[in-house]
Amino acid sequence: MNKNVLGLIAAACFATCSASAAFAADYSVSTDGSTSMEKTIGSLGEAFMEKYDGAAFTYNPTGSGSGIAAAKEGRCDIGLSSRALTAEEEQTLDGTTLALDGIVIVVNPQNPISDLSVQQIADLYTGKIANWKDLGGADAPVVLIGREAGSGTRDGFETVTNTKDQCKYRQELTATGDVITTVSQNPNAIGYASLAALSDKVKAVTVDGVTASEPTVQDGTYKVQRPFVLVTRKGEKLSEGAQAFFDFCFSDEAKPIIIQSGVVPVAK
Repeated sequence: MNKNVLGLIAAACFATCSASAAFAADYSVSTDGSTSMEKTIGSLGEAFMEKYDGAAFTYNPTGSGSGIAAAKEGRCDIGLSSRALTAEEEQTLDGTTLALDGIVIVVNPQNPISDLSVQQIADLYTGKIANWKDLGGADAPVVLIGREAGSGTRDGFETVTNTKDQCKYRQELTATGDVITTVSQNPNAIGYASLAALSDKVKAVTVDGVTASEPTVQDGTYKVQRPFVLVTRKGEKLSEGAQAFFDFCFSDEAKPIIIQSGVVPVAK
């Protein structure tokens, strides 16, 4: 093969590779919302940027309510919600469930309580049980820690426990990590947190004898769970990069990444 032909082949390969790199470099996606989804969405974002060299991914941890609003107002490509959309929200938005997450009930490691029923959890958070001794624990007041209004974690917790607008929180915090830290520092505190964000700084209690785990969330035996939802504007096409990320999230390639983050992937 002569040098001219080789040169043409090399030039064509270079042009193809350059075009491919430029194409990937045009991929950008912005996400906004649920703080509970940080580990899952962050891992997916990193893998997406590794897959498409030059792609850009951003995540703004503002909470589910803010993420839904950001998607609706076009301030991000994809909103992130750790609760299902309401009927009103579904009029203008589409919610696609990416994964299922267990909401773990956590207490301070010094607390001897290791199992609670859903009813006992409801009674604690509504003030019907106000002292740990009534459950076999220490003679000490129960300190109720939860998330702020609009949080998907809070919505999921209150929906499952049937305690909406009834919880008597001592503190309402804006991030899952803050709940874990606060409970870890108070021997009388109880809180709830995403399974994906669970830390050994607190003790997870079983619920009706069932431990929160990937298998028990998937088969429904662990009752305190909620969806992780990707939120997009109804009837509007995503940008090329945002669509590529959306499709990547539901690919077979993404499943082990989602599992590794501590939640259960759901087929699109």
